Amino acid sequence: MENLHHKRKVYEKSQLIESEIKQNPIEQFRDWFLEASDNPSISEANAMAISTVEDDGCPRTRMVLLKSYTYEGFIFYTNYDSKKGKSIERTHKACLHFFWPGLERQIIIKAELERIAENLSDGYFHSRPKGSQLGAAVSPQSQEIPNREFLEDKLKDLEKKYENEEVPRPENWGGYLARPYEIEFWQGRPNRLHDRIVYQLEDLDWKISRLAP
Repeated sequence: MENLHHKRKVYEKSQLIESEIKQNPIEQFRDWFLEASDNPSISEANAMAISTVEDDGCPRTRMVLLKSYTYEGFIFYTNYDSKKGKSIERTHKACLHFFWPGLERQIIIKAELERIAENLSDGYFHSRPKGSQLGAAVSPQSQEIPNREFLEDKLKDLEKKYENEEVPRPENWGGYLARPYEIEFWQGRPNRLHDRIVYQLEDLDWKISRLAP
């Protein structure tokens, strides 16, 4: 086994102080997201971990891509019958996490989730490359399958079926809107005295506070 005690990094690229932050967390997210998108060391700024709680009480975390955000919240797409989809349908909650090591930053978002309108899911589905559309139709996400060939054979069949036709969006595939009720912005600082600013929704206003690292 390898001892990792010696692996340490000094965080000193930026700071997060109350006098410089936005009063609305979505605006603060926008500023940080634009910086992450412009940073050459970050290949997918919209990659985020999403954690849900399963039937046995254990959280499960996986990476998905953020596809849009508004003042209402954050939108991503998935198979509603997947493990994450079933957990969301049961609890209507999830935690989203962005980690941008090139900026020494992370954002943790606790949110209530709801399905977006079907016409919005249709619009995004048909904006995807046809191969991605077919992949969504082929995969019974999170279900056990016999082998790799099972997927590849189904893909070949659908490629022939929809060679000259539009691929219909599967009824069990679409978007979720994550409406945040708590957002924490974390900025790495020297000596492990990191900046942690948290926004908590109280009625219709955001309460801003600082957490100890």
